[in-house]
Amino acid sequence: MSLFIANAYAQGAPAAGPSMTGQLVMLGIFAAVFYFLLLRPQLKRQKEHKALMDALQKGDEVVFAGGLIGSVQKVDGDFAVIELASGVEVKVQRSSVVVTLPKGTIKNI
Repeated sequence: MSLFIANAYAQGAPAAGPSMTGQLVMLGIFAAVFYFLLLRPQLKRQKEHKALMDALQKGDEVVFAGGLIGSVQKVDGDFAVIELASGVEVKVQRSSVVVTLPKGTIKNI
């Protein structure tokens, strides 16, 4: 009992955290947000890109991941022969194609 120091008394137990049901609900909400904002859009993009790769055929005008534009001359398995300019042909992986363009786009550029 000091004149300058107050006595310390023990306090009751701290309040318990959220219940198990509350934790499960929060985990479910987190999983739903993860699915709808991250996983589902990525799966949709993958499906669209796979459909683009499967539909690639001779005569399509395409844009590559590097920005080159060319016309498909031949599709052979996982590769395609692309004509970039008159007489300039390059063999590339089909997966590097980003988008197909409407016919005649290369002539207008």
